[in-house]
Amino acid sequence: MWASKSDAAAEGHKDHLILVGCLSQFPSFTAPSQEVKEMEELRNYPDTHKDAVDDDLPPMLSSETLAALREFLAEQNRSLGVDPDMDNEGESEGTEKEVALLAEDWRMSQFWYDRETAETVAQEVLTLCEASDSPVACIACPTLYAYLKKFDHKISVQLLEYDKRFEQYGSDFIFYDYNRPEELPSELKHAYGIVVADPPYLSMECLEKVTKTISFLSRPAEPHLLLLTGEVQKDRASELMGLHPCGFRPQHSSKLGNEFRLFTNYDPKDRLGGWERGN
Repeated sequence: MWASKSDAAAEGHKDHLILVGCLSQFPSFTAPSQEVKEMEELRNYPDTHKDAVDDDLPPMLSSETLAALREFLAEQNRSLGVDPDMDNEGESEGTEKEVALLAEDWRMSQFWYDRETAETVAQEVLTLCEASDSPVACIACPTLYAYLKKFDHKISVQLLEYDKRFEQYGSDFIFYDYNRPEELPSELKHAYGIVVADPPYLSMECLEKVTKTISFLSRPAEPHLLLLTGEVQKDRASELMGLHPCGFRPQHSSKLGNEFRLFTNYDPKDRLGGWERGN
């Protein structure tokens, strides 16, 4: 997930993760007042794309705050099951090939799923793949891509992402800007029977544009659609794509304040907690 300046004020924008809030998860850490001040400056700094010019970079952090940030990121990677010895190709000695998870860039509104969420959704996608033998498109959900590759490195999956750090995934990566929802390679059109999307913002405009991308990618005949987004998008998801909320509640490693849901256009029955009835 990623951010743009124009979306910073969008209605329902995802809560920015405050570093001091994340560090509060570690009882042994106490943030000095100077670090709190610097973290607040980062929170209030305008959102920028990753390729912004140097003048747009956020305020510099002190060595103490940077140390706290590194401590948090290391703990977060451990909670996500990331191998610290894994190289950039996603391989570590003595293990099968995996895809390394990169650190979140909060300036780009990136918030990774926790392990349970990533594993649960990945297993659901793999179940769908077994039944349909279809390639998978992941829109702005790199955590899911990583776990899919971890469970089955042969799976055909395309990651559509704004963050060019994910170019390390080679041809599996396609640059994607939701503000240009259909500016994608022509060979991707109607090529996917399984499409999973996690829009970067909770605004109607963002969901409408991502819906256009989903329509562009999806096969005409009964595609399986999964949408991970806020509870506030329930009615819009139903109106735009005929999606229904599942009982399973996605969680993020950063413990975001917004309530998140998983919506599908098919009834998963005994998986994902099934569809919630009467909603």
